[in-house]
This record gives sequence, structure tokens and C-alpha cells, in this order.
Amino acid sequence: MTRNLGQFDRIARFVLGTLLIILAAMGSIGIWGYLGVILVGTAFVNFCPIYRILGLKTCQDC
Repeated sequence: MTRNLGQFDRIARFVLGTLLIILAAMGSIGIWGYLGVILVGTAFVNFCPIYRILGLKTCQDC
């Protein structure tokens, strides 16, 4: 797995994913909010499979 996420992208994914998980746990947005786990996971591993398929990279040094 080659890195393909930049710092801003990782932070945005972590914040949005965490927000979705919290809202789902509170019952505000429904069960689909737990998909935020995917965003948080990709932020931690610094790799997005969809970016790889599309040939995108948001990091400058990779």
C-alpha cells in the first residue's frame, strides 16, 4: 500500500468520520452514519483505495 493521502485530506477525513460516528451514535442521522468508520480508517492508514483506482494523490512527497 503506497500512501496517497495528504495531511489536509487525512485531517478532514478524521474529523468528518468522527462527526458521522457521533451523530449516528446519538441517533440523529441513522445507521448509515457509521460509514464514518471507513473515513477514520483511511485517515489512519494514510491510504484510500478509491484514490488508487482513480489515480489520485493528495500528498506532495509520495
